[in-house]
This record gives sequence, C-alpha cells and structure tokens, in this order.
Amino acid sequence: MSEHRASIAWTRSGEFRYESYSRSHSVDFGGGVGVPGSAAPANIPPGTSTAPGMDPEQALVAALSACHMLWFLHLACSRKYVVERYRDDAIGVLGKNAAGKEAIVRVSLRPEVSFTGTAPTPEQFHQLHEKAHQRCFIANTVSCDIVLEPRIA
Repeated sequence: MSEHRASIAWTRSGEFRYESYSRSHSVDFGGGVGVPGSAAPANIPPGTSTAPGMDPEQALVAALSACHMLWFLHLACSRKYVVERYRDDAIGVLGKNAAGKEAIVRVSLRPEVSFTGTAPTPEQFHQLHEKAHQRCFIANTVSCDIVLEPRIA
C-alpha cells in the first residue's frame, strides 16, 4: 500500500461573494512540484476564474490518462515493443449520473502511439490498451464510463 498526498491552498482576496470571489488556488504535490488551480470557467459565474490553472475535472481526466499511459508503457516494454511516442488528447464530459448528480460521466482516452522496430498488430495493440485499462488504479477507482479510442501513429 502507498499514500499519495496533495496540498491545496486558497486565500481570500477581496469581498467573499459567490459572484466575485477568486477561484484561483495552488496545488502542491511536494518535492517542489506545484501547479496553479482554478475552477472550470463553464461551471462558475463569468469573470470569477481570473487566472489560468488546472481545474479539478481536468485533474481527474489527466490522472486517468497518465495512469493508463504508465500501465501501457509497462506492458509494451515487457513485451519488447519499443514505444517512441505516446500522446493522449483525453476528454472528460460533465453531466448527470444515474443518481441525477452532476459528475464526470464519461472520459474518452484517445492515445496515439508510435513504435520503433516491430509494432504490435492492431489486435495486440488493442489488447495492450485493454490490459492497461484493467490495471489502472485510477480507472478502478472511478465510476464513470471510460472509453478507449487508441490509434497507432
């Protein structure tokens, strides 16, 4: 078992009203790694997301994508495929879940992978992605639909 930590910090600047308070915050992962955070502009009043930053929904999509990629790379390497490049333009969709609550209801992972040397067949390629999906800790944690749309570059 392992623990994974993140520190989130926000400080009020100005009047604390829903229509105007800043959603800007910081996300610190420790070891000198941090990113600016904010709310998704589509989910808050116009003008309240004043600074660029990762929103929580993007963080969830990124976590799913990165976890899938890391498992894919592990599985490809163990099968002696040499991955040259991996890029995923993942998309998360916010909507109403079965309980009628707002949630990320679907995440589409759309990795494009290029290989050096012998590449897997299309069937082997899709099997690698299916196995990566089955092993991904984050995918095993969330309840939204995860759609795999991989392509060999």
